Amino acid sequence: MKAHDHTHTHDHEHIHNITQIINAQHSFFQYQLTKDIAFRLKALEKFKRLIINHQQDIIHALKQDLNKSELDTYTTEIAVLIQEINHITKNLNNWAKPKKLKTAITHLGSKSYVYSEPYGVVLIIAPWNYPFQLALAPLLGAIAAGNCAIIKPSELTPNTSKLIAKIINDNFPIEYLYVVEGGVEVSAALLQERFDYIFFTGSEHVGKIVMEAAAKQLIPVTLELGGKSPCIVHHDADIELAAKRIVWGKFLNAGQTCIAPDYLLVHASIKEKLLPRLCYYIKQFYGEAPIYNENFTRIVNTKHFERLTSLIEQGNCLIGGKSNRELLRIEPTILTDVSWQDQIMEDEIFGPILPILTYEELNNDIIKPIINRPKPLALYLFSESEQIHNEILKWVSFGSGCINDTVYHVASPYLPFGGVGASGIGAYHGVYSFETFSHKKSILKQTTALDLPLRYPNYKDALKKLKLFLRI
Repeated sequence: MKAHDHTHTHDHEHIHNITQIINAQHSFFQYQLTKDIAFRLKALEKFKRLIINHQQDIIHALKQDLNKSELDTYTTEIAVLIQEINHITKNLNNWAKPKKLKTAITHLGSKSYVYSEPYGVVLIIAPWNYPFQLALAPLLGAIAAGNCAIIKPSELTPNTSKLIAKIINDNFPIEYLYVVEGGVEVSAALLQERFDYIFFTGSEHVGKIVMEAAAKQLIPVTLELGGKSPCIVHHDADIELAAKRIVWGKFLNAGQTCIAPDYLLVHASIKEKLLPRLCYYIKQFYGEAPIYNENFTRIVNTKHFERLTSLIEQGNCLIGGKSNRELLRIEPTILTDVSWQDQIMEDEIFGPILPILTYEELNNDIIKPIINRPKPLALYLFSESEQIHNEILKWVSFGSGCINDTVYHVASPYLPFGGVGASGIGAYHGVYSFETFSHKKSILKQTTALDLPLRYPNYKDALKKLKLFLRI
């Protein structure tokens, strides 16, 4: 209870101070200091040092909040950020340069440029499932583009939230970067404020609230949402590798990953081969009693735990199914005999439960049911056939994904990461983070050495000569 009491008592004073802090950031931004590339690079290098120096604190906070293992925390929360910083700092000078573009023949004598400029003061609202990484990864893009930022971490992971606040608020000026802790009340207050850009990661439900609030002030948004991400295993797949990579991607972070395979579509002819291998790798990775495995991530809170345990009652439990309310842990669970009509197939699962559906025919059994539902954030396909790859890529719209793997695409700084339709708006990572937090300002530099008379209304036979000039 203490954590909640602590959050609640601070909510009102945070709300009281928010406007002042945001106004201070708007004033600071006007000084143009954040636009200086050297200033941005220095801030990014400082972040890298702070993350490295606080590694043990990060590991400890995530152990407390989600029972994350040291390996999971290092790979999914720390290393990803270090890699992202290295990639940004190496390329920032080039990204930030004005880009010279071609000029149309009608604009003879002029030159065309696009300047990347920061929006100003941005708001970043982060989720609880990768609470350190998903608060800081967008922030790195905001810094790289030259913005000031307010960061609102999730109150559902209070130790990590407190640590993020400590790292940022103790080491950066309040008028440049600032972390606001608190619950729903604080988020609601922030959404009433005057920002130049909002970056939100979380559920579709809250995404709509954020977008509605932003629309009232015409604030542009990036929404990183979720959805039911399908994983297809075709009859020609490498079954051993498919099983291993599916179990890894699904049960990483106890399935509390927005791009985790949500459900499995297995070709009927290989179902009997694949299922035992999935069970084998669950035991290999998590042992015979995953609930008591000290390295298995727990469910974030009782509410989510109860929602997930009610879903286990559907279908037939092939493996897993056990849970411990006190420890908030649920075993990696595979459910068979599930149909498209079952409740588990309605909303994103966001937990360690994997329902399995079988199919015979690609078009009617897979493509049609997927494209008739909201567009997923990710899609995974295991097949050795280039033709099957192309078929799925042509017909199915989704945010991003992998062929013959799961989840791994998210760790590449070279690939844009984001959703489409109900799974999100906009993308980030690497150069795409820089682009997201930059306005593209188009500039035409016109010559004064000549002046085309054709454009002026008093020019004789202007229309006739213009058509001749443009070959119309």
